[in-house]
Amino acid sequence: MTELEKMVAGHPYHINDPELVEIRYQTRDKTAQFNQLAARDAEQKTQLIKQIFGEVGDNVHVEQGLRVDYGFNTKIGNNVFINYNFVVLDCTDFIIGSNVFIAPNVQVYTAIHPLDPLQRSQHVGQAKAIHIQDDVWIGGGCIIMPGVTIGKGSTIGAGSVVTRDIAPNSVAVGNPCKVQRTLDTAPQGQSVAHNMLTLP
Repeated sequence: MTELEKMVAGHPYHINDPELVEIRYQTRDKTAQFNQLAARDAEQKTQLIKQIFGEVGDNVHVEQGLRVDYGFNTKIGNNVFINYNFVVLDCTDFIIGSNVFIAPNVQVYTAIHPLDPLQRSQHVGQAKAIHIQDDVWIGGGCIIMPGVTIGKGSTIGAGSVVTRDIAPNSVAVGNPCKVQRTLDTAPQGQSVAHNMLTLP
């Protein structure tokens, strides 16, 4: 297997493999172009987002301040809004479902480094996939750690560090992020007034 194949499959790999370095350079060149565009250049920004990420659905809006490791491992559904300063270390699959809101300063890490200092000094890495399912709201300043799935319809409070899976329709907050309660649900298009809340 190549180092690229190892990385995507979640096996240990050499981070500074020339092929991987070149992919990172190309992705960072494109994100730099994206971040320098004028706010009104919506069409150009959309085209660059489609070049940066592996799959991009309809009605996807990404604000500037974007930072991405590889890009091709990230797949985004429909009707997604990503606010300022989104950081993505997508060494393996990072999946965003449809109807997802991501607030400013959210960081997503699929990347893992060894606990052994000797291995770290040899620039060995590994990665675990992250999945944000449909209808999720990620609050500002959240960090999502390797291997996590955030279930459909969940809300993650601002400043949370998500280290474990979050069940669907949950309100979860904290460091480490923990479920505070399960949301009541209503038929599509109806509001549930008592589910409106301000998270820390």
